Amino acid sequence: MKENVVQNKVKRYLVFLLGLFVNSLGVALITKADLGTSPISSIPYVLSLSFPFSLGQFTIFFSILLIVLQLVILGRNFKAEHLLQIPVSLVFGYFIDLCMLLLFFVQPAAYVLKILYLLVGCIVLGIGVYMEVLANVIMLPGESFVRAVVFRWKTEFGVTKVAFDVSMAVIAGVLGIVLTGHLNGVREGTVIAALLVGFIARLIGKKLSFLPEMLFGTAPDETKQAPQPTAEEPICIAVGRQFGSGGHDIAKKLADRLGFAFYDEELIQMAAGTTGYQPEFIAKTEEKMSHSLLYDLVSEMYSYSDQYQPPKDNIFEAEVKSIREAAQKNSVIVGRCADWVLRNNPRCVRVFLHAPLDYRIRTVMQREHLTDEKAARHHIQQTDKQRADNYRYYTRTIWGASANYHLCIDTSLGEDYVENLILGLVDRIKADPAKK
Repeated sequence: MKENVVQNKVKRYLVFLLGLFVNSLGVALITKADLGTSPISSIPYVLSLSFPFSLGQFTIFFSILLIVLQLVILGRNFKAEHLLQIPVSLVFGYFIDLCMLLLFFVQPAAYVLKILYLLVGCIVLGIGVYMEVLANVIMLPGESFVRAVVFRWKTEFGVTKVAFDVSMAVIAGVLGIVLTGHLNGVREGTVIAALLVGFIARLIGKKLSFLPEMLFGTAPDETKQAPQPTAEEPICIAVGRQFGSGGHDIAKKLADRLGFAFYDEELIQMAAGTTGYQPEFIAKTEEKMSHSLLYDLVSEMYSYSDQYQPPKDNIFEAEVKSIREAAQKNSVIVGRCADWVLRNNPRCVRVFLHAPLDYRIRTVMQREHLTDEKAARHHIQQTDKQRADNYRYYTRTIWGASANYHLCIDTSLGEDYVENLILGLVDRIKADPAKK
């Protein structure tokens, strides 16, 4: 067991070291593109243009400064392990100089070529950032400084990271004007790198979500094999629903008839308790995804840390945990990807409720006291699209696809009929859980 822990640690440090080199290669490519370098490298680069020290050397000096500032900010909370940033900074700085030498031939003159090298550099740097976060052993001084600010003043990580990057670019711009009389090192490439690098790292992390398990044997909880059920184990009903199909009301009646616990808005309160977010904020955020790529772009700052996540991701994980807790007793759970979360639970009845659009329009108009049919139609279609996009983003499967459920039922057939169908399936699983 001890040998496995040591081997795991060695693998993590090897991945980190390789990621550090890839990171350095990305910085060098972006710098060689001559359209401005990345925000974190902008100050060292501007200084290297005016003083007899290389980009890598100034990166080391700047990193040491950030480590000292962390010590001032954290005080007694500054841990000895944070000093590991010093050798990492030394290696990173020398890697940058090595990569700058290796890329001596990269001197693009045409603007198109500069853009091409810039984009390639952003991709390489994004890969390096992903590898460092994947290793999860040491943070570079820039990200560690942001974490120290978040810890000390309880700020939000994403906002703090944006403020840090903007500050670096502004300071570099001012230094360039003071030292040379014009902007050096801060151009359109700085903005592009700030937007793309974290975005690319986040996309890679999503596509390679299997990699932590493959490399380090750390499987996510939801992929673990469910234990063999016994007759005494509870039953849960996961209800997915189209907006306006009456899913909430039917689920509530099922819970009342069976004597089961009911979870819908209750999951919002549970998530609020674990995340610290206000219930109103969670209600406006959960089960809504307007554009997945735009969301990843906006959330790209969180790609630099494995400790902090975007609020929406935090809410989803909190609700996943709450759903699993709710499924430990007889319960009816509405929405929140519960069917996917509990897909390996043989005592979970997964149901999707739908209805014709005209039926749902009438239901929504009556329930929400609307007089404009067009407005009701738009509200329904928009809500369903947001739910479908949210479901696809977090589960990689299609919302409402029949293969995900035991029953897909048209609620316009009548609530009593729908309830009795679901109750029949519950009775069947109670009698023989193996026949799911």
